[in-house]
Amino acid sequence: MEWLYDSWSGEEPEFNQHSNTKGALEVLDWAYRTYKEDIVYACSFGVEGVVLIDLISQVNETAEIVFLDTGLHFEETYELIEKIKAKYPKLQIKMKQPEESVQEQALSKGEALWERDPGQCCNLRKIVPLHEELDGVSAWISGLRREQSPLRQKTNFLNRDQKFKSIKVCPLIHWTWKEIWRYVYEKDLPYNPLHDRGYPSIGCAVCTESVLNGSDSRAGRWANQEKTECGLHLDSASSR
Repeated sequence: MEWLYDSWSGEEPEFNQHSNTKGALEVLDWAYRTYKEDIVYACSFGVEGVVLIDLISQVNETAEIVFLDTGLHFEETYELIEKIKAKYPKLQIKMKQPEESVQEQALSKGEALWERDPGQCCNLRKIVPLHEELDGVSAWISGLRREQSPLRQKTNFLNRDQKFKSIKVCPLIHWTWKEIWRYVYEKDLPYNPLHDRGYPSIGCAVCTESVLNGSDSRAGRWANQEKTECGLHLDSASSR
């Protein structure tokens, strides 16, 4: 039976977190059987995203994947997306763009909004477009891992997402950084070369810096600012 946001009790099926994929394949299989065409994967095409795409392709080779194309991403990110399209030709990868181009935003909001008000910039170029994509969709998939940051340590496989009024499915919550990379190397998956240059987390080029070894995996996002999240994953209640 389909679990809708308003009627979901918060109880989730039992998923085996000790399986070869730490429950990820089991969660994805359940999600696509439950929601069928009523689920979207919002992918940033970081290394976790590459792993999730490969896992999703094993469950649903025609799955819908949305990339929030802010117009400000690294060229390496766009090149990776083309490699993924070639490797998984049946996947439906959509490049979702904001209402305003970067140039139009500069005219209406002023130059370099990401420097003056990064929260507003993320809202206009990421959160609003994702709202448009998830409007009327029962569930969406995210690559969040508990290890990534203190804010993400309580993430569950299934989460009631108050911001987008949907169920957020997070198959990789128990994976470590080393396990992500082991999977990539064993499967010989393409990935963003910026990861090899000190970028553990990759977002827009104007807001992402390389980090020192041993730093928090998201230390390079909005460096020297209080902001640590774009806002997509805030205000989500856990499943318990």
